[in-house]
Amino acid sequence: MTGEKLLEELQKAKLIDPAAAQKAQREALLSNRPIEETLYLKRLVDEGKVAELKSTLLKVPYQKVDVEHFDESLLRVVPEPTARTYGVAPLGKKEGLLIVGMLNPDDQKAQEALKFVARSTRSSLGVYVISWSDWQKILQKYSPFKSEIEGAVASLRGKPGVKPKAVVRLEEMGQANIEDAPVIKIVARTFEEAVLQRASDVHIEPQEEYLRVRFRVNGELQETASLPVELAQPVISRIKVLSQLKIDENRVPQDGRFRTAVQNREIDFRVATFPTPAGEKVAVRVLDPQVGIKSFDALGLVGRSFQIIERNLAKPYGMVIVSGPTGSGKTTTLYAVLQRLNNDKVNIVSLEDPVEYLVHGVNQSQVHPEIGYDFAAGLRQILRQDPDVIMVGEIRDSETAELAVRAALTGHIVLSTIHTNNAVSVVSRLIDMKVEPFLLPVSVNIMIAQRLVGELCAACKVGEPASPELVKIITKTLEGVPQEMKSRFREPYKIFHAPGCSVCKGKGITGRVALFEVLEMTDRLKEIISTGATLPLVMKEAKEQGMVTLRQDGVLKALEGQVMLEEVVRETEGV
Repeated sequence: MTGEKLLEELQKAKLIDPAAAQKAQREALLSNRPIEETLYLKRLVDEGKVAELKSTLLKVPYQKVDVEHFDESLLRVVPEPTARTYGVAPLGKKEGLLIVGMLNPDDQKAQEALKFVARSTRSSLGVYVISWSDWQKILQKYSPFKSEIEGAVASLRGKPGVKPKAVVRLEEMGQANIEDAPVIKIVARTFEEAVLQRASDVHIEPQEEYLRVRFRVNGELQETASLPVELAQPVISRIKVLSQLKIDENRVPQDGRFRTAVQNREIDFRVATFPTPAGEKVAVRVLDPQVGIKSFDALGLVGRSFQIIERNLAKPYGMVIVSGPTGSGKTTTLYAVLQRLNNDKVNIVSLEDPVEYLVHGVNQSQVHPEIGYDFAAGLRQILRQDPDVIMVGEIRDSETAELAVRAALTGHIVLSTIHTNNAVSVVSRLIDMKVEPFLLPVSVNIMIAQRLVGELCAACKVGEPASPELVKIITKTLEGVPQEMKSRFREPYKIFHAPGCSVCKGKGITGRVALFEVLEMTDRLKEIISTGATLPLVMKEAKEQGMVTLRQDGVLKALEGQVMLEEVVRETEGV
C-alpha cells in the first residue's frame, strides 16, 4: 500500500484530518522518509490503528508483537539486511511454518525476499501486519551492545605492539586508519545504544583504573559499560572530532554538537567536555525528537487542567508561563504547546538556549549571551519579524520579563518558562523581577507548574492496600479535588508498585509522567493582583478556582496505577 493510499484510507476512516494528512505528506517528501514513518515519528495518528486499518484493507491479520517473550534465535532465520530493507520481522517458527510480520504485506519485493528465506529454511510462510514501532523493536534485537563493545576492545588488545592512538584524526569520515576502526565502532555503538535505551544523557568518565560509560534513563544514571583506561583518550578524541572541538585543548571546558542518523532517523547530540585530574569527562545530551517531543494530548494533562489550557490557547494573545525546577520537563511542555499552535497561518519565532529540537514550521534562534545576543536582545529583534507566537526559552531577568509582558500586551501569544516551586508563585516572581503589577492581569493568561515522576511498568505493576499513613495523606489531599475527578476512588484505597521484570529490565519504571497544576487569570485574580498580591491571597483564589495541585494530580495518577504514591509525596513535598 503506497503512502498516499494509506493517507487516503486514514482520512476515510476519520483517523486523521485533511490538514494533518497534508502535513504528513509534505514532511515525508521533504525528509525523504516513508509516510508511515512520518506518521509515527510525528505522532499524527495512533500507529496501532494504522496497522489495524491496513489489516482490514489488505485482509491480512494484525499481530501485536510480544517483545518480552521474543525468541532471539529467530534473528538467524531472517537476516538483518532483509528485515531492514523490506520492512519485515520474524515472529515465530514451528512445524515447518515461518511466521513473519510485515509493514506492507502487499509489497511484491518483500514477498519475494520472504519466499526466498522460507525456501532456504524449507518452511511455509504465515504473514501478519505489524506496527512500525513493533518492527523497530525487533530491529533493535539485531544489535547487541555489550558483545560488540567487547569485540572492539578485544580487537584492539589483540594487536601486539599496537597501542590506541592518543589522538584520533579523522579529517575525512570514510578514511580512518585501521587502528582507529575499533574506537570508531565503540563510540558509534555507544551512541546507538543510548538512543535505543531512550537515554537523555551519556556520561563518559575517566576513572583511575577504567573508563566508565553511564546512561541517564528515566532520570536515573546507570553504568552501561566499562572500558580499559587506555581507551579514554582515543574515545574522547573521537567524540571531539565528531563535534568539531579542539582535540589538543584539554585544559578548559568545550561545547559542541553533531547530528547523525540512528535507526533511520536523525538524532542531535550536544557535547560538553570538562577537565578532571583523570582526564577529560564528556557529557552528551541525546536530543531524540521521538523521546523529547510529545504531542499535546500525550503530556498527561487531564480534567480541569486540560480544559483550562485548551481554552486559553485559543486566545489571540497573552502569556503562557511554565514553571518548575531544572529537569521537570518544562521545555517538553513548551514544544508540545508549539506543535498545537503550529500551522501554515501562524508565524512562530522562538529564542532558545540552546535550540534542543528542530520543529518543522517554527523559526528557531539560539541566543549567544557572550556576544550580546541574549533573550532580551532577541526579543527586541523578534518583534520586527511579524510574529504571531513568540517562545522565550526562559525568563531569567527583569529586562526579559518586562519585554515578554509587553510583547503579550501588543497582541502576541508568548510562551516561556520560569523557575518557581508552584503556579501560584509565578505572580510574585514576576513582581520580584520589577514587572509592574498592573501589567500582569492583562498580559498573563495561565501559569503552569509541573514535576516528573516515574511511570510504573504496566507488565509487572501490582496493587495493594495503602498503609494507614498513606491513607491519611490520600484523604487529606483529595479534599479539594473536584468531585467528578475523585468519585472513581473509594476506600479502601489501592496503591501500586512494580517489582521489576524483563520488560522494564528490573527497574519497575518504563518512562516518566508529568504532574501538573494550572492557575488561570480570572477576574478575581486580576483584582487581587491589582490591589497588592500576596502569596496567601493568590493561593486562596487558586483553591476557590478548584485548581488541582501538583500533589492532587499525583495522588489521582497514583490511584490509577500510573505512578508510585511514595514518589509523588516525595516530589511534591513543600509545594
